[in-house]
Amino acid sequence: MDIATIIGILLAFGALFGMVEMEHVELAGLFLPAPMLLVFGATIGCGIASTTLKDAIASFKAVPKAFTGKVTPPQSVIDDVVGLAETARSNGLLALEQEADKHDDPFMKKALQNIADGTDGDELRILLEDEIESNAAPTRSASAFFMGLGGFAPTVGIIGTVVSLTHVLANLGKPDELGPLIASAFVATLWGLLTANFMWLPIGGKLRKLAQLESDRQTLLMEGLLAVQAGSQPRLLGERLKAMVPPAARTDTSKGKAGKNKQDADADADDQQLAA
Repeated sequence: MDIATIIGILLAFGALFGMVEMEHVELAGLFLPAPMLLVFGATIGCGIASTTLKDAIASFKAVPKAFTGKVTPPQSVIDDVVGLAETARSNGLLALEQEADKHDDPFMKKALQNIADGTDGDELRILLEDEIESNAAPTRSASAFFMGLGGFAPTVGIIGTVVSLTHVLANLGKPDELGPLIASAFVATLWGLLTANFMWLPIGGKLRKLAQLESDRQTLLMEGLLAVQAGSQPRLLGERLKAMVPPAARTDTSKGKAGKNKQDADADADDQQLAA
């Protein structure tokens, strides 16, 4: 589980409340029901109005993913593909049908099943590319929804401030009440900016990043499995896939090192057979 979003939002709110304490601001003056109702209600309402009801519901269901979404290390994908390449080299492509039953990933299961069924490589690439795009679409839609909320919230906050200021102008004859009224008027703007930058935009950005990472994982997996279908040598396949990963993400795990040692051993055995 990647907890970057949890840490970031807690840090942002922590900094805000730290400032409130240092400035000796009364919290009760910030948590006013009327402006909060307007900002949250109108922002979410505008967001729903900008999309379909089905997509809006799906977007809110995707919120937990922003906080608990898993990020699969590229090295783990490479190790899995190299293992499948070794299996295919030893037992043939038909053996991949049994390997498909060992994996929970629907994308990998579909790819392995099609390889075992003898699907043409070009047709399989088209199929998997369409699958990648379809899988990423819901998360990207949820990301766009929350990014939209991040755009609506500040404007809604300004609307709330304008409404409150009209109340202030209606009470100019009461100078003693103007200070508190003006202060409360700007609470709507505060909550509009706060919810946009502390909630909606971070959630939308995280969902967009998760969609990108998942697409990258599936693309790496697709290229690897198509190479397995074409009969690529496992060690060279592992190096090729590693070259597709950004340098910062090329982390060697114990599993990755074990897999590499096994690849080197297989390569040495192949060299010895050729020499014989």
